[in-house]
Parts: sequence; structure tokens; C-alpha cells
Amino acid sequence: MEITGLRCYGYTGYLLEEQVLGQWFEINLILSVDLKKAGQSDHLKDSLDYREVIERIKQRVTTSKYALIERLIEVIAQDILEFNLIKQVKVKLTKVSPPIPEFGGQISLEITRTKLDGF
Repeated sequence: MEITGLRCYGYTGYLLEEQVLGQWFEINLILSVDLKKAGQSDHLKDSLDYREVIERIKQRVTTSKYALIERLIEVIAQDILEFNLIKQVKVKLTKVSPPIPEFGGQISLEITRTKLDGF
């Protein structure tokens, strides 16, 4: 399952202005989920309700204040792995407009975590 283009306004960043003024982040996910039962039953209870995943990420990004996006992406991965059906997650976190003078690009991190990684 993929969730792409999730944009949230958050307050993570090393610079004081990032933690006070905030900035936009974009999150893309690839979730390893066994969907066989849901495909056979056609019942949401047998699947992953991705609305809950989206809400958890939005809550995390909008309420957290970390100095490093490395910490934010790690916490997002841990939050997602708390869902029972998710066995592995690949998270890509992007600072859409990082406050770097004369730089119009983006900064992205990408990690993959599994429940076997200690979750």
C-alpha cells in the first residue's frame, strides 16, 4: 500500500525559526501489509484503514518539535509500525522549502523499518 503526497505543517528543524514559524513537510509511505483477507471478505475490518495512518502522521508532524528531521522520520516510522497489519514501512520525509539562502530545492530523507527492528 502506498500513501503519497501527504503534506503537513510542522515545527521540526534545527533553526529557531523552523521551530517557531514552522514549515511544510511532505510524507510518502510504502506499507507492507497482507491484504489477502480484506480482498476476499470486502470488509474494512480485515484491512488497514489508511485514514487512521494519515491522521496519526498528521498529529505527529503538527505537534512535534524536534531539532532534526532524522528524529521526526524515525518517530513516524515507529508510529506506523504500531498498526497490527503493518509489517514494514518505507518513509520518505521532505522539507518542501528549507530555509537555506539561495537554495530553491528540497531536502529529503528515506528510511525503511520493520517490526523485526525492535518494534
